[in-house]
Amino acid sequence: MKRVFVILVIISCFVSCNKTKKTSKEDLKLVDNTVYPKPELNDKTAAYLYHFAFECIDQEYPNKLGQVLGDGTYLKEPSELHPAFYGCFDWHSSVHGHWTLLNILKEVPNFEHKEAVLQKLLQNITKENILKEVTYFDDAFNKNFERTYGWAWLLKVSETLQDWDTDEAKQLNENLKPLVEIIVRKYIEFLPKLKYPIRIGEHSNTAFGMSFALDYAKKYSPELAALIVLKAKEYYLNDQGCPLTWEPGGFDFLSPCLQEASLMMKVLPKEEFIPWLDTFLPDFRKNPELYLEVAEVTDRSDGKLAHLDGLNYSRAWCLYEMGTALDNKKMINLANKHFEFSYKKMDSGEYAGAHWLASFALYAILKSN
Repeated sequence: MKRVFVILVIISCFVSCNKTKKTSKEDLKLVDNTVYPKPELNDKTAAYLYHFAFECIDQEYPNKLGQVLGDGTYLKEPSELHPAFYGCFDWHSSVHGHWTLLNILKEVPNFEHKEAVLQKLLQNITKENILKEVTYFDDAFNKNFERTYGWAWLLKVSETLQDWDTDEAKQLNENLKPLVEIIVRKYIEFLPKLKYPIRIGEHSNTAFGMSFALDYAKKYSPELAALIVLKAKEYYLNDQGCPLTWEPGGFDFLSPCLQEASLMMKVLPKEEFIPWLDTFLPDFRKNPELYLEVAEVTDRSDGKLAHLDGLNYSRAWCLYEMGTALDNKKMINLANKHFEFSYKKMDSGEYAGAHWLASFALYAILKSN
């Protein structure tokens, strides 16, 4: 009996050691100890990023209108339907292309192409053009146009213009104001009716739209800000165990888990956000690198597959936001890794990504500093 007991102990120790050894090897494969450089906005990066937006905000075709046709009279050229935002393949990409150019001028005051950029911006964002855009958004068949992705980016444009103290910014802001007002109104009408949040990794993601809109609303629309905070808590406060390892989906350019976490960081005080995050993404604060690997694009000529470069940038900006707020260097380094991976591949010559990715890259850069 004693001999049998000794044998069992030896077998138990052998199995235990093997299990420990195997787990250790798997963990080592997952951990990347490389320190990645933080991106910076300077003359070089500005010159690289600006040309993507500069070349497409007045490129009318190819174009994806995304409209509902009420009758035959709706069949018009993109520049007739959207005289301000007709380029860059679709309306929302044109809007964040304008945002890109505005922020380059705002953050790099002596930018070498400043006058050429301003000329285009002033040519597009006129009172007359914006009033035609308002008419489109007021149309009975298109009242939900660009809900809420394009709405959110339009408010980002307005936020930039109101934060930027120049004569040109004031003029553009005054011209844009009627469209901003209708978007704010649409948000205030829509959110109370949206009982359940949309959690996908593409345009209609509710957390993304609310997060961008909240940045604007905290400064310029107290009513909208209060509503977003209320609805964010209603949607997300009790969420637990977000399946981050299920990401990414094949067409994602947003991370459902990180976008939600980023929004709640803006909604909750830090002492409430940390326990919420630890319940929502257990262990993520301690070991973020174990849960996220950069997303790889297999074909940058395919618009849907090219979304994954955008995912790397949007993950980066969420990680920068949270990493900075929580003083979490691992999150920031992981953000740097995501940014660097796609930044080196962005200038592929494929319009599927070129018409919009500069906006995502620039937003990540601004969040890194």
